[in-house]
Amino acid sequence: MITNSTGRTDRRGFLKASGALAGAAGLTATIGACAPDDAGGSNGGSGGSDGGDAAAEEANPDGTIHAAISYELGTNGYDPMSTSAALTVAVNWHTLEGLTELHPATREAYAALATELPETEDTTVEVTLREGAVFHDGSPVTAEDVVFSFERVLDPENASLYAGFIPFIDSVEAVDEQTVSFTLSHPTALLAERLSVVKIVPQAAVEADPSAFDAEPIGTGPWAMTDNGAASSVVTFERFDDYTGPMPAQGAAMEWQIIPDASTRTNAMQSESVQAIDSVPYLSIDQLGASHTVESVPGFGLLFAMFNNAEDNPFSDVRNRQAFLYAIDMDAVINNGLSGEAEAATSFLHADHPNHQEASTVYSLDQDRARQLFEETGLTSFRMMVTDHDWVQQVSPIIQESLTEVGITVDFDQRQSADVYNTIDGNPESFDVVIAPGDPSVFGDDPDLLMRWWYGNATWTDQRMNWEGTESYEQVQDLLDQGLQALDETEQQEIWGQLFDLLSEEVPLYPLFHRRVPTAWNAETLVDFQPISLTGLSFVDVASTE
Repeated sequence: MITNSTGRTDRRGFLKASGALAGAAGLTATIGACAPDDAGGSNGGSGGSDGGDAAAEEANPDGTIHAAISYELGTNGYDPMSTSAALTVAVNWHTLEGLTELHPATREAYAALATELPETEDTTVEVTLREGAVFHDGSPVTAEDVVFSFERVLDPENASLYAGFIPFIDSVEAVDEQTVSFTLSHPTALLAERLSVVKIVPQAAVEADPSAFDAEPIGTGPWAMTDNGAASSVVTFERFDDYTGPMPAQGAAMEWQIIPDASTRTNAMQSESVQAIDSVPYLSIDQLGASHTVESVPGFGLLFAMFNNAEDNPFSDVRNRQAFLYAIDMDAVINNGLSGEAEAATSFLHADHPNHQEASTVYSLDQDRARQLFEETGLTSFRMMVTDHDWVQQVSPIIQESLTEVGITVDFDQRQSADVYNTIDGNPESFDVVIAPGDPSVFGDDPDLLMRWWYGNATWTDQRMNWEGTESYEQVQDLLDQGLQALDETEQQEIWGQLFDLLSEEVPLYPLFHRRVPTAWNAETLVDFQPISLTGLSFVDVASTE
């Protein structure tokens, strides 16, 4: 293991030495390690993450990290087979491990429970477990636990959303106590990244009491959760002293306050009761930047327009979908609604993604074109359902106003996110357009995963956008499969480019903009902290001076 002069684990050295830049297309290049320099993002207070951080020699090996997180505890618990809530996923980054992991800040793949990153050229791949790995309950990690963890995700009866990310895995078998063998339907250059979506869990504990495991999962990560926050609204962790992996905890404890209210969260930061907060309100960036470090990191997280593609809906006509996008004054949306902290979509991917490629159709304000297309179809009014996230509330009136200016009457309906999806799922009569946020990059960063989340998932394609079975749907599925099977970097990028073009022309669901994610932290008391482009906070390999 590589260490720096202080004796602490050097994450950057380790990642480089272990071949962390995995995947034929270089898909895990850094996208969130630094902030934009100027208007592209805020960088206030004591400066950027490289300019004002506490020195490593000041780290307290028995210190405590204090943070506040904006997302509430989900209703489906912490089980890594089923959870998708921002808070629980962020907790699991610290307490659970896959055979491989993606670092939350750098998005680099590294070997976690595996001894090395897997080969990608064969359909039979063996993976050896790291020596001495144990779960938080003291039981050793075995190949049978790995098989169990993958099989429960792949079992259709469990309806795990993670199964859709590993469609190429046909079977997993234990070779011996420390080795597993994967049989793939085809080789894929994305194997190292995708193995990270399945967290390895102890078969005995899960089968003994699934509900208890869901409430307080047992993993192999550097931190063990000691309070799940359900009653206290505070998630607490302690260092797992028997951790044998590459990212040991750099302190004795962590405490995350669950504070969804933006003002309360900002006050907690200003009062020094916490050392970091996520989801800094856009209007509070300058205020917090006067006394703390604030950075807005460009990422994939987006606001999308999802259209009802059912045959009897007006948005089954692509002209109406395109007219909607041409009508929106995106400069006003971003500058007035988000204080400039976003970039209008030029493709499905955000411009900072290493695989970004400008799409064949880029939508910008063109009222004449929007009016012409709406006049051709005869559409004059429709229903628009919008989620009630605080920043979405800031931009949705501007979107409505843009549509009004091209002669469209909008029946505006704002609801809680869960209510939106409960209303529209399997009910094509209930809506015309939905405006909502999304960010599947918490599960992975490669273009296939990000596209497959919406365009290859029946929940979205069939139950929500009513697009499944159309000609463009079939074309997208074929290209997704081709891209997943391509081993050559140039060929893979070419296929993804075709997808970006097709999606930009058909727009069954499409990004309006990609957000920057503002994070605030105390650079004097946190060592090696990095803001991330994802929802949540990461303290992987981060220390505290307190």
